[in-house]
Amino acid sequence: MNDKILKRLANLLSVKSLVTLVLTLVFAYMAVAGRISQDFMTVYAVVIAFYFGTQSQKIQDTIDGGRETEHAD
Repeated sequence: MNDKILKRLANLLSVKSLVTLVLTLVFAYMAVAGRISQDFMTVYAVVIAFYFGTQSQKIQDTIDGGRETEHAD
């Protein structure tokens, strides 16, 4: 149980996760203050799309890898 928590914390501290978290905090602050610029929205959307795209691809690769080994003759 503790190993699983430590592994998740280590993954959370990766560079792309930190950048995503910081940008999300900045986005939340700017939204509350009512000062979100179009340029920031563009950068934020690209970073979020990249982050979740890579996470989704990693999961899909894991699923596909499991299927290949099951059907190998």
